[in-house]
Amino acid sequence: MSNFKLNVSDKIGKSISVDLKNNTNNLLGLKIGAKINASVIDQNGDLKITGGSDRSGVPMRGDVDGTAKKYVLLSDGIGLRNVKKGQRIRKLIRGNIISEEIYQINCKFDGKLETPNKNQ
Repeated sequence: MSNFKLNVSDKIGKSISVDLKNNTNNLLGLKIGAKINASVIDQNGDLKITGGSDRSGVPMRGDVDGTAKKYVLLSDGIGLRNVKKGQRIRKLIRGNIISEEIYQINCKFDGKLETPNKNQ
């Protein structure tokens, strides 16, 4: 059974991080861009998967199919920083499907995040 760290942000910039240990099997096999129910984080609404990374920090990329790590020739976008105009670099990228190797999943929440009060 795999454990995921779910990073969720809403439209106003508030974000939370939740460690999921139970019921992670319903996230396996989902692609970047898929919508899931926010009951996973005890909220009402929907979550849209926007990306993620594995334990070694290799980012997921939406235009790379599959679950495996692949070397891809990139000119811009996710997983590539500080390139000059016209420059392309071959980088190690993970595919767009969530597998057991994924450690962190990034999501957008369609409403306003409600955090429980710790004073109670």
